[in-house]
Amino acid sequence: MAVQPTARTGTWRHRVAFMAAPAVGALVLVAGLIGLIPGLAALAAGVGGVALWATVVLVHTALAIHRRDGTFAACRGAGYIGMGALATGATTAVLVADPPGRGIYVAAGLGAAAVVYILGIMLLPGAASTVAIRLRRAFDGLGLGVALGFAAYLVTPMQHTPVTALICVLLAAAGISIVTVIVLRARLHRPAALRCGAGAILVLLSLCVAANLVLSDRAGWIVTLFGLPIVAGLGLTAEGGSRRNLPAAPVPREQDQYLSGYPLLAVPAGIGVVAALYHLAFRGEFDKTAVLLGISMVAVLTMRELLVVRDIRHYTGQLRTKEAHFRSLVAGATDLTLVLDEKLTVRWQSPAAARLFGLADSEVIGRTFLQLIHPEDVPGAQAGLETLLSGEYGDGPPALLNARIRDGHGMWRDTESTVADQRSVPEVAALVVHVRDVGERRHLERTLHRLSYTDQLTGLANRRALMRDLLDHRRRAGQHGTLLVIDLHGLAEINDSKGREIGDAVLIQVGRRIRGLLAEDDVAARLGGDEFAVLTSDGAVLAYALATRIVTLLMEPYQLPGTIVELHTSVGLAELTGGSDSEEVLRHADLARSRARQLGHDRVEWYDTDIEMQLHRRMDLERELLGAVERGELDLVFQPVVSLRDEQTVGVEALLRWRHPKLGTIMPAELLPIARAVGCAAELDEWVLDAACRHLAGWSAGGTDFWLSVNVSPRELLTARFPERVAEILARHELEPERLVVEVQETWVAEDLPAIVASLTGLRKLGVRAALDDFGAGQASLSHLRRLPVDMLKLDQVLVNTPPEPAVGPAVIDVVVSLGRRLGLETVAKGLETAEQIERARHAGCLYGQGFALARPAPAERMEAYLDTHRAS
Repeated sequence: MAVQPTARTGTWRHRVAFMAAPAVGALVLVAGLIGLIPGLAALAAGVGGVALWATVVLVHTALAIHRRDGTFAACRGAGYIGMGALATGATTAVLVADPPGRGIYVAAGLGAAAVVYILGIMLLPGAASTVAIRLRRAFDGLGLGVALGFAAYLVTPMQHTPVTALICVLLAAAGISIVTVIVLRARLHRPAALRCGAGAILVLLSLCVAANLVLSDRAGWIVTLFGLPIVAGLGLTAEGGSRRNLPAAPVPREQDQYLSGYPLLAVPAGIGVVAALYHLAFRGEFDKTAVLLGISMVAVLTMRELLVVRDIRHYTGQLRTKEAHFRSLVAGATDLTLVLDEKLTVRWQSPAAARLFGLADSEVIGRTFLQLIHPEDVPGAQAGLETLLSGEYGDGPPALLNARIRDGHGMWRDTESTVADQRSVPEVAALVVHVRDVGERRHLERTLHRLSYTDQLTGLANRRALMRDLLDHRRRAGQHGTLLVIDLHGLAEINDSKGREIGDAVLIQVGRRIRGLLAEDDVAARLGGDEFAVLTSDGAVLAYALATRIVTLLMEPYQLPGTIVELHTSVGLAELTGGSDSEEVLRHADLARSRARQLGHDRVEWYDTDIEMQLHRRMDLERELLGAVERGELDLVFQPVVSLRDEQTVGVEALLRWRHPKLGTIMPAELLPIARAVGCAAELDEWVLDAACRHLAGWSAGGTDFWLSVNVSPRELLTARFPERVAEILARHELEPERLVVEVQETWVAEDLPAIVASLTGLRKLGVRAALDDFGAGQASLSHLRRLPVDMLKLDQVLVNTPPEPAVGPAVIDVVVSLGRRLGLETVAKGLETAEQIERARHAGCLYGQGFALARPAPAERMEAYLDTHRAS
């Protein structure tokens, strides 16, 4: 029985006070021995007083334990030992008092003392845990005691001693034997039980000797002398039995369950047989007492044997049940269990081998474990097993081996084995291997690994896989290559108008087309959304050719169920050796792709340092453009439009400039695409229109027929309130509508021709004139002239720079000017930079000209001075 630690040890003063009573009793006995007081009186006083003291101490201990801990066995044990002390004192008093029938009372007292001592020591913590164990130990000791008494009766001259004395000897022998067995079995549990048992043995032995001396009429000083060990024994029982809250000794297993190591059955039988043979050899026949003792010994041994048989059957049943459980667990287990010797030879395999791996015992047992493993996995498994055998793992966890094992069908199975070193366990003394089939798990891991590196929609590699392959590609010594980043334009519009299902179908076809153009070693990947990438080992020339083929192929229409869609692309290229790491290479290619997108659709651009500078410049401009109007950084310059007949200035065109405080002047070619990208083109157009009209209204020169042309973006032109805003600005600056010309680029007209026609019609109703700018740069310019309500054509510089070819016919500019004249449109030749071009435009019939050869753009102040000078002349 486990009891919590905290032993009542006390200080040395407590120890001295505890031993005071036994010391006083010993002094009384010594006084009797030296004749100061009568010997028997000293025996009665010394032993009786100490017995009474021991009884009080032990009974008090029992009550305290019961009240505090509720451990009934421990408190009963101390109480029984106290009763044994009381019986010892009473027996001693009977010896001294000499009442009638003293022998019977002495024998009864000695027997009572022996019984309660046995019960008390049995109930002490750690002595015996169950009733069956207590009963077995009682019979062990009783058999030994009866055998010793039988042997003593046959060997010694006890036939002539009184019957009561003989009974006392037998009772003391039985009690001493039982206590000895209990104490020996409890020595690992409670050291206090050893002291208590030793005291009880000392009391019973000394009391038995004293009783025999008195009952044999040999009383004297020697009887008083035996009172000293009795007092010492009472002190030991009181000290050992009164201990409480002792720490539980670690007991790894119940010793009584191991009957093979329990020799006490043979000891009493051997003692009895030897004594009987000696008696027959030297003394002859057995008397009734000897026969009775022999029968008693045989009866006790028989009872003990019956208990042993019962225990054996009980343990056999338990073992049979445990074995059945073990077999069912092993047979139904999902792991294969192997037992290996130190040479790694398989000595046993579990029945699950045939079910799980199709392996018969003949295919496994007798072979080494390494012979079952795939040759490629043998080195790793052998290293792990050698480390385990060398003891480097110590008491740590079992070794874990990952290896392929051939099953009974000749297939290699992915397995995971845990190897436990059980050589220190005598019943096993081997390595125990648990083999688990992890094929499905490995297949799932490989599938998940593959999916983690694959784009689920297109089946191409994803960004993670591209970065892995890019890193591997760069690690190869002397390996060169190129990274292409591909951006699709128009996919968002397809998703919005056709649905995401159509958009996904387009992405799948894009992936197929890209993959169809690549070599076997090239890697195609989808970075996400509408971005793709290609990693190729080709150099600059071949990589650029591949990018061009990709652009051409992706431009082809996509035939989908119920619809046909088209896409445009931008491709950026970067050399793998141009970046310090994979991320930088990807960034370079992405920067080149961004530059290609800025320059237009279906373009291919290489990365260089200038591109990065341009992109940084663009990002800075996009960030700062939104506040440029409030900061007053926008400005206008004006370029005169001159009559080619009399060289008089008939109008000016307002041109936007951004006076950036750090980057200088930003021209419209760079400014307007940025404005469209950030969504402030309409705001800029309105500012230009208002500022230009304010300057025109403030100029005193020019006259009422002097006009101003302003470029307007399609988004601003197509707003519903644009004619109203134009009217408000004209009214604010008190300008006639005929003096304002709104220019629309011819290349923008095709985007939404009906809406532009409607907007220009609204302007014409106000009296504002319209001009078609950069005429001749589009692909279907002539077809627009009959539908557009315009008053003026501003010819693109390409038409002016194209000289006539007499062998072919008139120049294109001649045809265009003639057509404009027939439609009643005024023509303006733009980009005149040489006298030859001016003459060609005048010869073709152009009314007006504009260019550096006539006048350069100038700020409003200089333009006003220019007008004063030229109009006056």
